[in-house]
Amino acid sequence: MLQTKRSYGGMVTAPHHLAAQAGLGVLSEGGNAIEAMIASAATIAVVYPHMNGLGGDSFWLVGRAGSTPVGIQACGRAALAADRAWYRERGCSNIPGRGPLAALTVAGTVDGWQKAYDLSRDRHGGRLPLTRLLEPAIRHAEEGVAVTSTLHENICKKRHELEDVPGFAEVYLSQGAVPAVGTRLQQARVAETLRRLARAGLADFYRGDLARSMAADLERLGSPLRFADLERHQASLVEPLSVDVAGHKVFNMPPPTQGLASLLILALYARCMADEADGVDHVHHLVECTKAAFRVRNRYVTDPEHMKRSAGELLSSESLAALYRTVSIGRAAPWPDPPKQGDTVWLAATDRTGLSVSFIQSVYWEFGSGVILPETGITWQNRGTSFSLGEADTNRLDPGRLPFHTIQPAMAELGDGRLMSFGTMGGEGQPQTQAAVFTRYALYGQQLQSAITAPRWLLGRTWGEENNNLKIESRFEKSTIDRLRARGHDIQVAGPFEEFMGHAGAIVWHPDGLLEGASDPRSDGAVAAR
Repeated sequence: MLQTKRSYGGMVTAPHHLAAQAGLGVLSEGGNAIEAMIASAATIAVVYPHMNGLGGDSFWLVGRAGSTPVGIQACGRAALAADRAWYRERGCSNIPGRGPLAALTVAGTVDGWQKAYDLSRDRHGGRLPLTRLLEPAIRHAEEGVAVTSTLHENICKKRHELEDVPGFAEVYLSQGAVPAVGTRLQQARVAETLRRLARAGLADFYRGDLARSMAADLERLGSPLRFADLERHQASLVEPLSVDVAGHKVFNMPPPTQGLASLLILALYARCMADEADGVDHVHHLVECTKAAFRVRNRYVTDPEHMKRSAGELLSSESLAALYRTVSIGRAAPWPDPPKQGDTVWLAATDRTGLSVSFIQSVYWEFGSGVILPETGITWQNRGTSFSLGEADTNRLDPGRLPFHTIQPAMAELGDGRLMSFGTMGGEGQPQTQAAVFTRYALYGQQLQSAITAPRWLLGRTWGEENNNLKIESRFEKSTIDRLRARGHDIQVAGPFEEFMGHAGAIVWHPDGLLEGASDPRSDGAVAAR
C-alpha cells in the first residue's frame, strides 16, 4: 500500500514518474518550484502524449501560504476564420471531434511556460536557463520512453477514430500494430521542436519560424488556424476564484474553466457536511451538490467576455444560499445533464521555501484532434469541440472566442496555515475528485495518500463511457452502495482502481517546512522528494 511521502527539501508529484523526477532534478540544483514545474510539464508532454502535449492548453496556480495565489491562463482562442458558417459550408452540423476540422483553437501551453518562466525570474529569484529546464524532455523524446499500459490501452480503444487522421498512424501504429507495453517510443521530431524552443526561445512557437511551420502544416491539412492566430496569442496572469469552506480558503481558476463548479461543490457541501468520510451521507451529499454545481456551470460558464452572470456573483453568499435550496438531501435528484469530456494531466511542485505550484495541461480528448503535424511532430488539441454551432448556446463558436475548459488546478490555504496543492485529470470527474480528496484530508483528517487512494465515484460520462449514471469503485462497502441505491441513485459498480476515476495527486506544505505528498495508484505516477 502506498504511504504519504514526507520531506523538507522540496517535492514534485506527477502522474508519470519521469516527469516527477525531472522536476526534482531542478529542485536539487537550486531551482524553484516554478522552474521545476516547467521541466515536469515539458517532460510529461513527451512521456504521456495521449493526455497532453505542446499542442494543448494549460492553467497554473502559483502561491505561498498567507497570500493569494497567481493564476496563469494559457488557453488558446478559436481561429479568426472559424465561425459557424465556415463549418456549415463544410457540411458540419456539429464540430467534428477528430481530424483537422477539430484543430480550431490555438495551443496555449507553451506561452504559459513562458509566463511562468518570467514570473519565476521577476518575483521568485529564478535563475536556471530554459535549456536546462527542457533538457529532460528533449532527452526522453530523442532516446525514447517505455510505452505505458495507459498509452497502449488508449491507442487500442481509439484506433478506429484516429488511424485515418493525418499523422497518427505514423507515430502510434508502426507497421499497423499498436506498440506493446514496455516497447520504446521515440519522438525525434518532438525532440527537435523542443531543442529549437530551448535555442530560439518559447516565443518562436507563436511568432517565429516554428510558428510559420506549424501554421503552414495546419492550413495544408485543412484546419482553420493560421499564422495570425498564433501570432496574436498571449497567456495572461489572472486572479483566481476563492471560497471559504468550513474555515479553509479554497482557490481555483476563473472561467472559461469549470473551476467555478469545483468551488460551488465544496461551498454547498460545507452546508450539509456528513459526520464521517466515505459513508452514504458523504457520497450522497457531494453527488447532489455536484448536480447543482454542474447545472450552474452548464448554464453560465463560457468565455468570461460572454458570460451573463459573473463568477464572483455566482459565488456570493446570496447565490450560494439560493443554490443550496436546490440540493436534494433526502433522495437523488434526476440526472443526467449534458456531460463535459476531457483527458489531461495534473502536477504539483513545492520548493523548500514554500513556493507552490498546482498545474494542469491537456489536449482535451485522448490524443486531442489526433492530428500530428508533419514538420514538428506536435499533436494538436481538439479543445474547440466544446464549442457549439447553435446560435443561442452558451458556448457557441465565434471567431477568437475562448472555449469552455474542463481543466482546472486547485489550491487551498487551510485554517491552520497549511497550503494544499491538489488536482486530477478526468473531464467531468475533476471537480468531483477534487471534492473527494479535499474533504477527506481537510475536513475529515485522513492521511493524504489515503485520501487519494480511497475508492472514488464519478457522476456522468468520461473516457469514452456511454453511461451518465453514478459509477462507484467496488472497494466501497456493499452496504454503502445498497443505501445509495435506496436513495434513488442509478449506480454502476466499477472495478477497484479505475483509471477513468482520474489520476489525482496532492502536496501539502506545513508552516514548519514539512512537505507531504501523494500520487494516484491508478496512474504511472510518483512523488519525488528531497
